[in-house]
Amino acid sequence: MADTTDATTPLHWLAIDVGRYWNAVLIETATGERHRFRMANSAEDLDRLVAFAQHLGGHTRAAFEPTGDYHRAVGHRLLSAGVEVVSISSVAQARYREAIFNSWDKNDPKDAAVILAMLKQGHVQRYVDPIIAGHHDLQELSKTYYQISRARTRVQHAILNHHVPLYFPEMVRYWSATRSDWWVRFMLAFPTPQHVRSLGWEAFIAAAWDLVGRKVNKRARLVEIWETAARSAALPHPLESLAVETFRLTLRHFQHLTELRAEIEHRAKAVLCENVDSIHLQSLPGIGPIIALTILAEAGDLRRFGHHRQFLKYCGFDLAKVQSGVQRGHEKLSKRGNARLRMAFWMAAQVAIRQRENSFREKYDRYVRTNPLDADLKRKALTAVAAKMARVAYAIVKKGLPYRQFFEQSLPSGSIPLSRAVGAPS
Repeated sequence: MADTTDATTPLHWLAIDVGRYWNAVLIETATGERHRFRMANSAEDLDRLVAFAQHLGGHTRAAFEPTGDYHRAVGHRLLSAGVEVVSISSVAQARYREAIFNSWDKNDPKDAAVILAMLKQGHVQRYVDPIIAGHHDLQELSKTYYQISRARTRVQHAILNHHVPLYFPEMVRYWSATRSDWWVRFMLAFPTPQHVRSLGWEAFIAAAWDLVGRKVNKRARLVEIWETAARSAALPHPLESLAVETFRLTLRHFQHLTELRAEIEHRAKAVLCENVDSIHLQSLPGIGPIIALTILAEAGDLRRFGHHRQFLKYCGFDLAKVQSGVQRGHEKLSKRGNARLRMAFWMAAQVAIRQRENSFREKYDRYVRTNPLDADLKRKALTAVAAKMARVAYAIVKKGLPYRQFFEQSLPSGSIPLSRAVGAPS
């Protein structure tokens, strides 16, 4: 990072090793004097730190290693007080500490000294505070959606892998992740074969008619379930047993998480309906409101990256290779960037390659053309498509234009096939 401060302005260095409860602070003034102290994650200690930095006069540059979310309050308070804040890569800090001290041993004062040394040498990264940058709300909405989706998936696995084999194993054939609402409603009313057979044939069909949703041949489906319940492999459970009640509790929990996820999806669509960057991102094949929300929440304003390679490195899509002497390793993804951004583009790529016609599908087909059944080749092809999608997403946000399908074929070097004329730009 280039030093943009005036040469006549005293420059002070502030290094903070962030912890859950206490932070190790090391300050080196422009005169070379050093101050060490511990600071709690409290408003009083933050105010004292800011007052100390302001008392020094001149310009203060602070650095820390992002640790969970504990650094967020420190960074925001310092930025609000006019202190320049940068961050230190955790990987770079670990390598630097091992090189300087010739040991893997670490402690808070040592880490603060390492951060100070890297700060003075300029081995730092730009720190962006989401609140000041304006995407904190999107970030929290995206992270909440992610946590609810993970919790819902865990409950789903518990239902399918634990409860259903015990209570009604034959019902797993009717499960569909995209249409699970009717299945959960039905299992809440009839969690075991005994509940199904406790009613007569016509009484069961009447009771379950509104539970199975809009089916083309609803009566045949209910008759099939009725007949299956008579020869089920489920364990014998009394109708009002405690075990059955716990099964219903799990089903209600899954139902509640599904409703929360739908509520956040609706909220995300309402928030992003007038966001120009989101509208342009959703013009990409495979990107919908939630993936667009994830991209904007994790990356913030994509225009802050000077080149698409910087954005790819931020995502972890840059290539890295281990090389020593005559030994040369294979190039592979560094995966040192934002994991959730990689996941978002990976999921978008999986959707895009399954669509009938787009440039992402063509890139994937070119990769696997030599051996379409090779799983390793398919994984590499999908990775290349995900990286291309990240690159295109950066370009359309940077230029402020929507995605032009089959833009490559619209150039003067070639004509557009008739089958793609619908997707050609006007």
